[in-house]
Amino acid sequence: MSVTRIARRIASPKKALTAVALAAASTGMALTAAPAHAATTASSAEAKAIAHKLIPDTAQYNAFSKIVEHESGWDVDATNSSSGAYGLVQALPGSKMASAGSDWKTSAETQIEWGLDYMNSRYGSPTGAWAFWQANGWY
Repeated sequence: MSVTRIARRIASPKKALTAVALAAASTGMALTAAPAHAATTASSAEAKAIAHKLIPDTAQYNAFSKIVEHESGWDVDATNSSSGAYGLVQALPGSKMASAGSDWKTSAETQIEWGLDYMNSRYGSPTGAWAFWQANGWY
């Protein structure tokens, strides 16, 4: 298992850092400091690129993007501390996204596919979901 995967699977930043350091040390790797936002920015950009590919209609993509920005800030690992909602689209429970793929905890594509299907089935489209979100502050 890669150091990156180990870090993703651990929710606590302190635990993640400890686990990464131990894994790196056991494989003879050295850790280097990087800006805290570097991984998030890359992950966010990748998630947005995947969403663009899956949602080619500009209006639908924009609505989907606004919801995701409000719900998770495009953070695949986002967890709501009070409700437990998880991921880009804040599924509750997060395990619902397993219907889109077993990699639902870490895959932006799986989370986007599930979220898009949810928005289409419940609200007719991402624009319908965004209209509901604007009226209620949730979707």
